[in-house]
Amino acid sequence: MSTICLYFQVHQPFRFRRYRFFDIGNEHYYYDDYSNESIFRKVAEKCYLPANQLMLELINKYQGKFKIAYSISGTAMDQMELYAPEVLSSFKSLADTGQVEFLAETNSHSLVSLKDEEAFKKQVKEHSLKIKKYFNQEPVVFRNTELIYSDEIGAMVARMGYEAMLTEGAKHILGWKSPNYLYCNAIDPKLKVLLKNFKLSDDIAFRFSNQGWEEYPLSAEKFVGWLNQIGKEEETVNLFMDYETFGEHQWEETGIFEFLKSIPETVFAHSDFTFSTPSEVARNLKPVSAIEVPYPISWADEERDLTAWLGNELQEEAFNRLYDLGEKLKKVTDPVLEKDWNYLQVSDHFYYMCTKFFSDGAVHSYFNPYDTPYDAFINYMNVLSDFTVRVNAAVPKTSVEKEIANLTGIIDEKDKTIEKYEKELYELNKQLLTGKSAGAKETAPKKTGGTTGKDTAKKKTAAKTTAGKKTVVKATAGKKKA
Repeated sequence: MSTICLYFQVHQPFRFRRYRFFDIGNEHYYYDDYSNESIFRKVAEKCYLPANQLMLELINKYQGKFKIAYSISGTAMDQMELYAPEVLSSFKSLADTGQVEFLAETNSHSLVSLKDEEAFKKQVKEHSLKIKKYFNQEPVVFRNTELIYSDEIGAMVARMGYEAMLTEGAKHILGWKSPNYLYCNAIDPKLKVLLKNFKLSDDIAFRFSNQGWEEYPLSAEKFVGWLNQIGKEEETVNLFMDYETFGEHQWEETGIFEFLKSIPETVFAHSDFTFSTPSEVARNLKPVSAIEVPYPISWADEERDLTAWLGNELQEEAFNRLYDLGEKLKKVTDPVLEKDWNYLQVSDHFYYMCTKFFSDGAVHSYFNPYDTPYDAFINYMNVLSDFTVRVNAAVPKTSVEKEIANLTGIIDEKDKTIEKYEKELYELNKQLLTGKSAGAKETAPKKTGGTTGKDTAKKKTAAKTTAGKKTVVKATAGKKKA
């Protein structure tokens, strides 16, 4: 009997504000709070809340027969806490059913697995702690950012103790093989590998509302009919997709929620398929063979490789400059720096720099805050430059960096001292002005009705002087006439 494994990715990045060159060294807050909140609230209303409610209804309706799995990035969970705690509560309600599995991933939804195993393990541990905190589960299955996988990455995941890992059933890797079986890692066979059936997954995620598609419209009956055409010996159909498929990528008006609602009923009524979580697939099935992936693959674009994030010089430059700071960040204890470091690593920043404008161009422009890849690069590098200055000040390495850090510290101390004295001076001036005002009122001379003898004498003298001046003027006038 074959089974269906439904898995959904939930992710939103923290987007950066327009960070100018002249902000470097002067302003250390990088985030576009308005965009982050408004986009998250929009997706929550259109996708997360209605989709979670529907999933909860289906799970309760079929009493243990309908099962699903999620991976929620650390940045998405952070935004749920900030902007939409009701979304986090709705995921907790799903976890409480016992029919939903939460998978491990990198906390920052990053590409760190390509750079640093130690940092990779740290991020995965941080993410797993969040899953435990919010959903009371300890993940046993891992999915890397964007399903990125290779033999070596799989071996790292196996060393971390995970039972299974998800990745793409890419054509150039499978060849004649089917993705509808369980495989294992080529280096460490203890790690089971579940491969995405990209044809059936993308029929829902990308083609569902495409009226130019020859199979449009897609109904639950038609989809289950395709499942029934799969050979009886094939054991698992892994349908992996973005959760935003429901209500955001495919709007409610397309009928996507009705389609999702009808799938379990149609599967149970017209097929022999069951539903399983990834860990159940890994435990209940035996691998048919190892899957050899010498170079990293992903689930992005037509090529299913890394070119969506690391396919041009802009992306390579930003990526390498970022991880050049890795060793220093291991010594950092400042929580603000650590938070910024995590959010700088989010893979979306590199995705915005992609220059692929052909078959996958529309995908790369979705929720992209930049007009061009170059704009994305410049903005990111400005942020990274400021961040680098802060890191070098916190963990100086060379003599120049130490001198800069020392001078920066002196300047900061002087700024604080100046600020302190300015406040004290302001208060003293305020007190002084208040005291003068009060003293002036007390010592002002009183006006009297009469005059003194001296005042009378002064007035008489002034009058004589004025009279004398008038006489001189008259005499002068007479001479001119003559």
